[in-house]
Amino acid sequence: MSPEIAIHGAGPSGCTLALLLHDAGRAVRLYERRPRGAAAGAPRPIALSFASRLIFERAGLWRSLASTPIENIQVSQAGRLGRTHIDARDAGLPALGYVIDYVALAAVLLARVEAAGIEIEYGSESDAALAPAARLVVHAEGSTGAAREKRYPQDAVLALVGIEPSAGHTAYERFTTDGPLALLPLANRFAVVWGTGVGRARQLVAASAPEFLDALQRAFGARAGRFVAVEGRAAVPLVLRVREARTGDRTVYVGNAAQTLHPVAGQGLNLGLRDVWELAQAVRVAPDAGDAQVLRTYAARRRLDAFVTTRLTDLLAGLFLGANPVAGAARGLAMIALDACVPARRFFARRMIYGASALP
Repeated sequence: MSPEIAIHGAGPSGCTLALLLHDAGRAVRLYERRPRGAAAGAPRPIALSFASRLIFERAGLWRSLASTPIENIQVSQAGRLGRTHIDARDAGLPALGYVIDYVALAAVLLARVEAAGIEIEYGSESDAALAPAARLVVHAEGSTGAAREKRYPQDAVLALVGIEPSAGHTAYERFTTDGPLALLPLANRFAVVWGTGVGRARQLVAASAPEFLDALQRAFGARAGRFVAVEGRAAVPLVLRVREARTGDRTVYVGNAAQTLHPVAGQGLNLGLRDVWELAQAVRVAPDAGDAQVLRTYAARRRLDAFVTTRLTDLLAGLFLGANPVAGAARGLAMIALDACVPARRFFARRMIYGASALP
C-alpha cells in the first residue's frame, strides 16, 4: 500500500519528522538511498540549540540522547582587540545548547523509527517515483539542481581533541584571518571545527598528530588549555546552498534539502529541525497533507526564519575574514559593545536559539 506521506532521507531531520507525524496518526514511510548503517563511522560532533532539545523532548527522544551542555560561549578574534562572552543566563535558560555526536544521534533516531513500526525502504534511487503514490512527498536530505550554490574559499577541518585540563561546558569561537575556529565541549574533550584555506585544510588533515596539535595551539592560544591528543580528522568543503522554492506540487523541502549552511554559527541542523517541527504542525490535522494551501501556509511561516538565519550565517562567515586593521578594529569594537550590553546579548542568544520567534 502506498504511504500517505513519503519522506526521502532517513537522517535526523527525516526520522524526527516521521516520528512526529506517526505520533499524530499519519501514515508515513521513509525512503533512504544509502544502505542501512551507512551513517556509521568516525565521530562527528554537532551543536544542538536549546530549541532543538525542546523538539526532541516533544518527540519523546531527548532522554535517549547523550549530550554535553554548552553553558557559555566565548567569542574572540585572533591578534586583535575584542571579545564577547554569552552566558546561558543571558537567555534565561539552563544551557545555550548541547553538543552531540551526529552518528550516535542518527542511530538513536533510526532505532526509535524502527521500534515505532515505521517502514524504511533502503536503496531508493528515484525521488520522482515517490510523488504519484503519496499525498505528500518530503525531501529531507540532499541538495537539488534547483538550489543556488556558493562555494566558500575554505574547507572545514573536523577533529576531536583531548585537552588538559578537561573541557568543561564552555564553547569557543575564535575568528582568524583564515577563517573561524570553533571548539565545542564533548565529554571532557573538544570537537574542533576549523575553517581554513583548502590547501591548508589538506595539510592539517595529513599532518602528524604533534604537528596538528601544535598548529591548533598556535591558532587558538592557551585560553582553553593544552591540546594533547587528536582523532577523527577530516576536511569537508564549505558551501552555501539555498533552494528558491521550499514547496512544490505536493512536495516540500526541509533541512539540507532546503538549505545547507556554513557551520560558523552551528545553525544547519537546528534550522532544519525547526523546518521539521513547523511542517509537522502544519500537516498533522490537515485532511489532505499535500494540499496546496497547507504547503503555502507552511512556506510562509518558515520564510523569515530561513532567510534571516541564512543571511546572518553567510554574513558571519565573511565578516571576520581578512587582515585589514581598520576592519579588525571595527569588529573588535562591535564585540566589546555587544559584551557590555546585556539586552543585546540576550537578544542575539535567543535569536540563534529560537530563530525568528526571538524577533520583536
